[in-house]
Amino acid sequence: MKKRSLLVPGVVLIAMLAGCGTVDQGKTAPPAGNPSSSSSAGGAYINVVKLTGIAWFDRMNQGVKQFATTAGVTATQTGPSTNSPEQQVSLIQGLIAQKPAALAIVPSDPGSVIPVIKQARAAGIKVVTHEAPALTDVDADIEAFDNATYGQTIMGDLAACMKGSGEYVQFVGTLTAATHMAWATAGYELQQQKFPGMKRVSTPVESNNNGDQAYRKAKELLQAHPKLAGFQGGSSEDVPGIARAIKEAGLQNDTCVFGTGVPSQTKAFVDDGSIDAIYLWDPQLAGEAMLSAAKLIVEGKPLTEGTNLGVKGYEKLTVSPQNPKVFLGNAQLKLTKADVGNYDF
Repeated sequence: MKKRSLLVPGVVLIAMLAGCGTVDQGKTAPPAGNPSSSSSAGGAYINVVKLTGIAWFDRMNQGVKQFATTAGVTATQTGPSTNSPEQQVSLIQGLIAQKPAALAIVPSDPGSVIPVIKQARAAGIKVVTHEAPALTDVDADIEAFDNATYGQTIMGDLAACMKGSGEYVQFVGTLTAATHMAWATAGYELQQQKFPGMKRVSTPVESNNNGDQAYRKAKELLQAHPKLAGFQGGSSEDVPGIARAIKEAGLQNDTCVFGTGVPSQTKAFVDDGSIDAIYLWDPQLAGEAMLSAAKLIVEGKPLTEGTNLGVKGYEKLTVSPQNPKVFLGNAQLKLTKADVGNYDF
C-alpha cells in the first residue's frame, strides 16, 4: 500500500501473550455461558461479557479458563447472544441469585448495569468491571491502558497515513460503549487541534458490534462521500467489516483504515493493505486480570497504586486521576503487516 511506509510499528508494550498452563490438581472451568451447579456455590467467579460468539470474547474466555487453572477456583464466562444491554442486565440479575464470590462485567451500556451492580454488591458479591471507566459503584474497574491515549494514538497514525488532510469517519460498536466513545472523542479532539485539514464526515457511526453492519455502512459511506479517505474503528468487528468494503471497491491504495482488531480476523486484510494497522489489548490477559483483581478483593486485599496482578501488562497498576476505582494497566498493542502474523488469536 502506498501509505505503508508511514506506518512504523509503535512500541509494543506486551512482549508475549499468556499461555494456557496445565490444569491445577485436575480442576477445570465449567463450559462458558453455562455455569454448573458447582459454579453457583460460594467462591465461584463469573465473567459477563457484552456478547458471546465473537472472536474478541472467545479469546477472553481463554483468560477466564487460565484464571480458574492458576487460582484453583471455579470460573466461567457468559453473556447475551445478541448485543443487548437489556439481555445483559437480565442475565446479571439471574446470576446474583447464585451468590458467586465475584462478578466481572464488560458492560454493553455501563449506565444500564448500575442498578444490578448495586444489587450484587448489596448481596455481598464483589464486582469488577472492564471498559467502564466512569462507573463508581463498583469494587474496581480494570482498564488495559488510558483510553484517551489509546484514541489519540490511533488518530495520530490515521492522520499520518492521510497526510493530515481529507475526509474520514469513526465507527463505534454502540454509542453507549463508554470506551469506544472515549477513543473516538479523544481522537476527534486531537484531529481538531492538530490536523485541521482533516474533516470528520459524520458523528460516530454505530456498527452494533457486527461486522456485516460495519461492511454495509462502510459501503454506504463510500458511496455518499466519494473522497472519503480514512476510517477509525472502535469495535473489534468494525475494521474487518470496513476492510471488506475497501477491498471490494479496490480502494486499498486510496484509503487509510485503523482501529481495534483481532489478528485472526484481520491478518488477511492487513496483508493486502485493506487495513493499515490494528490496535488492541489481549482479551485473554484482560479476562485473567479482571478475575485476578476480583480474587484479591474477595480475599480482603486492597488494590492500590503499583498492585501486581501477576498478568502480563498488569504487573504495576496505576490509579486513574479521573476515578479512584479505575486501575490502569500497560497492555496496548499495535500490529501492522510486519508483525500481525506473530499472534495466534
